[in-house]
Amino acid sequence: MKLLTFRQGERLALGIKTDRGILPVPDREGMDAGHTVKQLIEKGEAGLDELNRLLDEAAGKGVEYLNEAELDLGPCVPGPGKIVCVGLNYRKHAEESNMDIPKHPILFNKYNNSLAGHGDRIALPADSDQVDYEAELAIVIGRTAKNVSKENALDYVFGYCAANDLSARDLQFRSQQWLLGKSLDGFCPLGPYLVTADEVGNPNDLNIRCMVNGEMRQQSNTSDMIFHCDDIVSYISRYMTLAPGDVILTGTPEGVVLGYPEAERVWLKDGDEVTVEIEGLGRLRNVMVAEET
Repeated sequence: MKLLTFRQGERLALGIKTDRGILPVPDREGMDAGHTVKQLIEKGEAGLDELNRLLDEAAGKGVEYLNEAELDLGPCVPGPGKIVCVGLNYRKHAEESNMDIPKHPILFNKYNNSLAGHGDRIALPADSDQVDYEAELAIVIGRTAKNVSKENALDYVFGYCAANDLSARDLQFRSQQWLLGKSLDGFCPLGPYLVTADEVGNPNDLNIRCMVNGEMRQQSNTSDMIFHCDDIVSYISRYMTLAPGDVILTGTPEGVVLGYPEAERVWLKDGDEVTVEIEGLGRLRNVMVAEET
């Protein structure tokens, strides 16, 4: 099942992607999609059963479906409790960065201010001229996970989505902590869809790529990960409890601007369109714009 969130005025609504268009999920008790998505994930199979019943009922009622192209999409996972990211997790990316292959996952975080949706315009910070793209597979946790084994780790996953771990490299490397360059407003687009795990299949074998203005910059497969999705969920759960709705960005493949020889680096600029595409998860597209000062 493919789910998305879309903006209705000041609120977010939840929708299901179908062959007929987007079926809106009715609000319950006045709650918006930020609550609805979290509740849905917490319900697990029971929540998905409710949505399947909604689809069956809609099929016989002549329900009006929405045109996806006309919707203003929000991040497909609004308000996660945690956004945990993994650095240097593709072998070829580590090699292009002249970094040793990590012995353990390198973890950092983003905050909710960095969330953005498909189609959002992302402001480039005025005091940075080294903004980079990073196409990434994101894991969305489905149930509380603490000290889970690698063998059982994927049982705790609700679904997956495409992400762009945008990074202002000059701000990122001002200090040994990467936070500043990673958590700028809008620097974590998620979407367009949250795709349930049963529909994705094996997350460790998905084609992933990134285009800038239609030019291919990254093209790889999640099989090149150093630490695969099950490794990552299991490892993080040893040290912090993962809750339903938490998001894990699993790292980016080779081809980022930082990996080019210095004389060939062309950083993102005003007007650039960045598209992240992952097999089965859709295309996440955003346009970079100069920050208003």
